[in-house]
Amino acid sequence: MTIREFKMPDVGEGLTEAEILKWYVQPGDTVTDGQVVCEVETAKAAVELPIPFDGTVHALLFEEGTTVDVGQVIISVRTAGAAADAPVQEAAAPVAETAPAAPAPAAEEPVTEARQPVLVGYGVSTASTKRRPRKAPAGTAAQNGTGAPAAVPVAPPVLPAVPAQPVGERPLAKPPVRKLAKDLGIDLASVVPTGDGGVVTREDVHAAAAAAIAPQAAPAAAAPVAPQAQVPAPVAEAAAPAVEPSARETRIPVKGVRKVTAQAMVGSAFTAPHVTEFITLDVTRTMKLVQELKDDPDLAGLRINPLLLIAKAVLVAIRRNPDVNASWDEAAQEIVLKHYVNLGIAAATPRGLIVPNIKDAHAKTLGELSESLSSLVATARDGKTSPADMQNGTITITNVGVFGVDTGTPILNPGESAILAVGAIKLQPWVHKGKVKPRQITTLALSFDHRLIDGELGSRFLADIAAVLEHPRRLITWS
Repeated sequence: MTIREFKMPDVGEGLTEAEILKWYVQPGDTVTDGQVVCEVETAKAAVELPIPFDGTVHALLFEEGTTVDVGQVIISVRTAGAAADAPVQEAAAPVAETAPAAPAPAAEEPVTEARQPVLVGYGVSTASTKRRPRKAPAGTAAQNGTGAPAAVPVAPPVLPAVPAQPVGERPLAKPPVRKLAKDLGIDLASVVPTGDGGVVTREDVHAAAAAAIAPQAAPAAAAPVAPQAQVPAPVAEAAAPAVEPSARETRIPVKGVRKVTAQAMVGSAFTAPHVTEFITLDVTRTMKLVQELKDDPDLAGLRINPLLLIAKAVLVAIRRNPDVNASWDEAAQEIVLKHYVNLGIAAATPRGLIVPNIKDAHAKTLGELSESLSSLVATARDGKTSPADMQNGTITITNVGVFGVDTGTPILNPGESAILAVGAIKLQPWVHKGKVKPRQITTLALSFDHRLIDGELGSRFLADIAAVLEHPRRLITWS
C-alpha cells in the first residue's frame, strides 16, 4: 500500500507555522490534484491549501485549531493503485487523535517505538509490518484482528466495545482538553464524557464549567461517573474556541495575524523614531466633488467615497515631495528612495489588523484606483488577503474616522516611512470667507520616521495633502 504525505508548506516569506482553521475533507474522502483540503491561517493571512496529488484521504494528523510548524505532515493520502483491502499496518500511522483504536494500556505506560515518529509529525515508515505490536492488557479485546499497533488502524465503521475502567484511573481526554479543564479549575473525573469511546470533549468541560458557575442551570446528567477505557477521539471533534472564559476573566490566545501585528507594532515603535503632526481642515469642497463623481455616468458602477479622493491627494503630495516615499536600510546604512508607490490601506478584520497595499498606485487613474480599493477591502473582509498583497508597502492610510474618532497617533507599518490617519468628517462651525458657517471639517494626523523625514519635509507633505482636500481642483493642477 502506498501512502503519500502532504506537509505544511511555507505559504509566505519567513513564516514558520500556521493554524489549521478548517478541514474540507475527512478520512475516506477522494481527493484530486489541486483540490483544496483545508484552510490555514498564517501570521499574515488565511490561505486555502490544495493537495498536489490524487488519492483517498487516509488520515488527518492535526485537529482544527491546531498550530502546526512548516514542514510537518498534516494529512496522509492513499494514492491511486493501492489495494483497497491492504492490511492496516502497511499504512502510515496518523496521530492518535485521528482514528479510533482498541483499548490502550494504562495511562502511565510509556509510548512504544511505533508511535514516536508520529508525535513529531513525520509519519511512520511503510515497513511497519516489522514493528513489534504493542501488547494489549490482559482481558481486553484483540487489536482489531490485524495485529497492528493500537494507534495505527483506519477508522472502522463500528467502534469497538469500550470496557469500563475502575474508578480512580485517569479520565479520557486529549492534552488540550486537559489543559482547558485545568485552566477552568474543572476536575475531569466529575465531567460527563460525550465523545466517542467515553472521551471528554471541550464541550463537556465548558458545560461543567457553566454548571459550576450557575449550579441551578446544571443538567441532571452532570453527576460524576466512572472514567472509561482510553480510546482516542477522531479529528472530527469540535475545534478549540478562540476564547476560553472563566468566572472572573476571559483569556484570548494571541496568535496568527494578531500576534504578528503586535510584534510588528512593538518593533516599529521602538525602532523608528516617530513624529506625529496634525492639521484640521475644511473638506466641504471635496465632499461636494464626491457627490458629483457619484452622479457621473463615466464612473457608473465604481465605489466613490472620501477615502478615494484622500488616497489620490496622498499620491499627488508624494509626487510633489518624493523624498517621503522611502525606507531605511539599517544593514547597509542607506536611505532607499522608492520611485513607485504601493499604497497601504489599514483594514480591521475579525482576525486582527492587516495592511494590504495597492501595487503601483501612483500609476492608476481615478477609476482604476477605485476598483483596487474596492477589491482590497472586500478581500480583507472575507479574510482572503494573500501575503503578497501585504508585502512591499511604501506608505499607509488608516481611516479611524469610520469609528467616529477625530484623530490619533498612528504607528508606522514596519519598513515604511509614513502613515496618515484620517479622522471623522463632521459638520462644524468654521470661518469661511470672513463669516462663521457650518462646514465639513476633519483632522489629519501624519506619523513619520524622523530618520528619513525631517520636520520641514513632513510638514510640507501634510500641508500639501490638506491643500488638495481643501481645493480638490489641485488634483488636476498639481498632477
